[in-house]
Amino acid sequence: MSEAMKQTPLQKETSSKTYAARAYAASGERSGLAPLSIRRRVPKPQDVQIEILYCGVCHSDVHQVRNEWQNVMPTVYPCVPGHEIVGRVVKVGRAVKKFKEGDIAAVGCMVGSCGVCPNCRAGEEQYCDLLPTLTYNSQDKDLGGVTYGGYADSIVVDEAFVLRVSDKLNLAGAAPLLCAGVTTYSPLRHWNVRKGQKVGVVGLGGLGHMAVKFASAFGARVVLFTTSPGKTEDALRLGAAEVVISKNESEMQKHAGSFDFILDTVSAVHNVNAYLDLLKREGTLTLVGAPETPIPVRVFSLLFRRRQLAGSIIGGIRETQDMLDFCADHGVTADIELIRIQQLNEAYERLLRGDVKYRFVIDAASLAQ
Repeated sequence: MSEAMKQTPLQKETSSKTYAARAYAASGERSGLAPLSIRRRVPKPQDVQIEILYCGVCHSDVHQVRNEWQNVMPTVYPCVPGHEIVGRVVKVGRAVKKFKEGDIAAVGCMVGSCGVCPNCRAGEEQYCDLLPTLTYNSQDKDLGGVTYGGYADSIVVDEAFVLRVSDKLNLAGAAPLLCAGVTTYSPLRHWNVRKGQKVGVVGLGGLGHMAVKFASAFGARVVLFTTSPGKTEDALRLGAAEVVISKNESEMQKHAGSFDFILDTVSAVHNVNAYLDLLKREGTLTLVGAPETPIPVRVFSLLFRRRQLAGSIIGGIRETQDMLDFCADHGVTADIELIRIQQLNEAYERLLRGDVKYRFVIDAASLAQ
């Protein structure tokens, strides 16, 4: 640990309005992640200060750290990633009503929005007309610069963007629910996936394994599509009724025109037309993966059965809370590998190789080591 890190206790004041926190950050596209002392604001009346216990490692963290989305969301360095945060409330502002010291709380992908546009008023803050304030790499309207995320030992967030977490849940396994969970829960709920339907999930990674769990919990008959035969056993364990190897054309053809809904979680460039052809009349294929380049679409596959091709991104605060409550009631969490924060650079490389089942989660206590 660096001397700077050793000299930065959680509550050390750096001014009357800020305090220092330990974090891990990238200083450039190829720098890797290393210790950094950052400023957090002292809680204002509506704020909740959270001691971070666990933070999930999302594939989007890797993209952002390496500035791979520079045409859409260029990275500002230093970059402190992390938007799958579970922790303990250590301080609340005088106007806070929903939380008290000692509560278990969570923060997802957003820490603010305009609050007044039609999307925000509808509880869909992720579609804020002025864009939401993301948990990291967004404009920090309080301190200037950019927001810093959950690869840290604490965070301060407006109460409206803090979520309750049941003590029924394994807290480390609950962390990925804040992104991977709600990213798959939201479209399944929006398109009313339910008992008696046939639902496909494309890809079995951090997103896909949550999609299988949720669709199965909703009562649907779930079919997992994968290019890897070795994932069959896991898919069945997670709740799939059947596994189809998508490279096998005869296996795919057996399911032509039979799906009510398909959720595509793959972020690599791939052939979505093969899945459009599997939908029933008026069936929907929803994309939650984000390939870096445009994907060709065979329009006739949409026209002749009035099929729909759609997209979805995370979920609003109200829906995220609904998801956390559902998970508590049904015992749903992510399958994780718990790591020390000092293992982050290795974890990034393993994530790019697909060598994780199915989400890395940082034990934030390791920041003090």
